[in-house]
Amino acid sequence: MASDIHMPGPVCLIENTNTQLLVNPEALKILSAITQPVVVVAIVGLYRTGKSYLMNKLAGQQKGFSLGSTVQSHTKGIWMWCVPHPKKPNHTLVLLDTEGLGDVEKGDNQNDSWIFALAILLSSTFVYNSMGTINQQAMDQLHYVTELTEKIRAKSSPDANEVEDSADFVSFFPDFVWTLRDFSLELEADGQPISADEYLQNSLKLKQGTSPKDKNFNLPRLCIRKFFPKKKCFIFDRPTHRKKLGQLETMHDDELDPEFVQQAADFCSYIFSNSKVKTLSGGIQVNGPRLESLVMTYINAISSGDLPCMENAILALAQIENSAAVKKAIAHYDQQMAEKVELPTETLQELLDLHMASEKEAIEVFIKNSFKDVDHLFQKELAAHLEKRRDDFYKENMKASSDRCSALLKDIFHSLEEDIKQGAYSKSGGYRLLIQTVNELKKKYLQAPKKGIQSEEVLHAYLKSKESVIDAILQTDQNLTEKEKEIEVQRVKAESAEAAAKMLEEMQKKNQQMMEEKEKSYQEHVKQLTEKMEQERAELKAEQERVLALKLQEQAMLLKDGFQNESRQLQREIENLKNNMSRRGNRCVIS
Repeated sequence: MASDIHMPGPVCLIENTNTQLLVNPEALKILSAITQPVVVVAIVGLYRTGKSYLMNKLAGQQKGFSLGSTVQSHTKGIWMWCVPHPKKPNHTLVLLDTEGLGDVEKGDNQNDSWIFALAILLSSTFVYNSMGTINQQAMDQLHYVTELTEKIRAKSSPDANEVEDSADFVSFFPDFVWTLRDFSLELEADGQPISADEYLQNSLKLKQGTSPKDKNFNLPRLCIRKFFPKKKCFIFDRPTHRKKLGQLETMHDDELDPEFVQQAADFCSYIFSNSKVKTLSGGIQVNGPRLESLVMTYINAISSGDLPCMENAILALAQIENSAAVKKAIAHYDQQMAEKVELPTETLQELLDLHMASEKEAIEVFIKNSFKDVDHLFQKELAAHLEKRRDDFYKENMKASSDRCSALLKDIFHSLEEDIKQGAYSKSGGYRLLIQTVNELKKKYLQAPKKGIQSEEVLHAYLKSKESVIDAILQTDQNLTEKEKEIEVQRVKAESAEAAAKMLEEMQKKNQQMMEEKEKSYQEHVKQLTEKMEQERAELKAEQERVLALKLQEQAMLLKDGFQNESRQLQREIENLKNNMSRRGNRCVIS
């Protein structure tokens, strides 16, 4: 489901049955197939306020999400519809329609606040849909926003002496869009026309005072201002006569109020153009499988009585993806080596160069597909796997070379061994003839190609195994004097000792090459990891600077309106954020 997503209609993503929230495996299967980045738009609001109509419009369809034109709430749980993004090629638009909040028929509304929280956690744009104007009743109905810090945690364990503040949430909360349906007021203030956004901004102004009534008035407004720095408002006229609302699915645009049709088109255009890809802390873009993982992690937390935690969700996702990244990197290494390596190699360096090139690419594959690798555990795992594969190739190369050389010696020296058995050299002058033949055969062996790195060692071992036979022929050769025989024995010993010394030197050279290769491998891991950490640090800094700028902007507005206490509270959050920004180090240790 990459570029040709075909969902004829929505499916239930999270079921709300018998006060339990359950994930629908069919929906997860759909998500798991979406490899593109996802733009997730969720809509929440009281039941029977026309949420589903707007979502159908975003899907480009007349029908789909159940409109529920009767007082009974139709959408239970959270429903999902994935469609190709109309304005962003190679992106998928994921639409989440939630059951109406405050449905009296449910009796138990415990899950309303969970559905509200899940819509925020899963979306990149959060649409709150309500009827009429933004008055105190509308704010009271939005009480779920004041409960968010009781339903969601940003960190699994805040630092000592540190409490979670809105800065922790702002970094991953979605943009906020308030849609006002059947809006009948004139948009003006002090006799001057204002925009819908200005109307929302005015509606979020705080009231001076410390009475319980003032605090209740200010609390939801403060929460919206702090949690959702980016806010947008759309107003909608009534689409048609009240009696015809139940027929909206079958009515064409020319049968609806023209103002409403234009307002709906403006809303869709804004969502298509401005809704961002769902992104996690650190600039990690979410695709289908990642969204699937988030859904599972949050629902499992709620089911087990815990609070959904953003940090835990990201770490759980990282565990899955980093493990897969290790496998992907190793598979790439194996493929590269299978294509490039032909054993035995003529030299050890040839093999090590091929390994290094393949390892470098494998690390690149891992770095590209991994994130949040705490303490670099997965990269260490990859390094261990690649080191083992290098050592295995070294052993295989030795064996391939030994097998090739042994077979070659057997073929070249076969006739000589037969002649020795037949006593061809057990005669006067036979020893010198034997040595001459051995030297000729040695020359032939050394000239043969593709013997590999064990050529000298195998030859030395073979000749050493024949020393007793050659010595017997030497001792029985009557053509040589005892003095000549003694000289020849010493010469053979000296040659053997020289060959052994040469082999020891070669072994030490190989060991040195392997040690140098290990250091090169480590440096390559460090180099690529450092580059990634620098990139992540820059992304985190940009994210923190964005949050800080929004905090300072909100503080300036509070000061301007004379809210000193709220400004001081925000100042503490600003100082906390600045401290976090200044103390974040950049360690790179994978040993």
